[in-house]
Amino acid sequence: MTNIVALNTQIHRDLRVQAGASARFGDARHFVPVVVNEFAFLAVHYPIFFAKDGETGAFYCGAMLGIDEGENLFLTEGKGFETYRPLNMQRGPFFTAGSDIAIDLDDPRIDENGVALFVEDGQPSDYLKSIMGLFRDLRPGLDQTKVFIETLMKLKLIEPIDINLAFDDGTSRSLEGLYTVNQDVLKKLADAKIVELFHRGYLQAIYLMIASRKQVSVLAQKKNARLAG
Repeated sequence: MTNIVALNTQIHRDLRVQAGASARFGDARHFVPVVVNEFAFLAVHYPIFFAKDGETGAFYCGAMLGIDEGENLFLTEGKGFETYRPLNMQRGPFFTAGSDIAIDLDDPRIDENGVALFVEDGQPSDYLKSIMGLFRDLRPGLDQTKVFIETLMKLKLIEPIDINLAFDDGTSRSLEGLYTVNQDVLKKLADAKIVELFHRGYLQAIYLMIASRKQVSVLAQKKNARLAG
């Protein structure tokens, strides 16, 4: 259940939030929605793929943080994230409400031992300011990502990809329901389309997605180590 309300300086003056990463706060996720303006930070750590929303069937971009459901191979309990933490995880219990910020009052991160949202004079704390800055990236990023996906779909650049992994303990995993960029179609695009993709910043995003696929082997190595441990 959620109880999302607009954040209010007076009503929520004493609220505190646990800002760190933890499985009990929902960070044990193997696939997280991401936006195109964070691809450069993501691609050096995680594979980035397209997937389909289970309810709407619409494509979205996601970073793979683990192999199995509910597994985050970059999260160490008590120590947090090893690497860049996707914006959708950094935002914690906060949401957007038009141009305002909202908060889920039922989120487990809300804790009296957490970080204050407001200082004594009612002004935002440094933590809340960082959340405001995060949404300045996340809000437009959501729209940009939607248009990015629509553009690639029109150009028939999205194709399914099945990934099969084998581990030293004799087990294997087949990862399905993932999509990536069709490089053969990309190579055959007219020069004018390539230039258009470049000027819109989409060509860089495409190549970051392609390059990020090498991180699948890194994930597999981390999984192997965890299985052995």
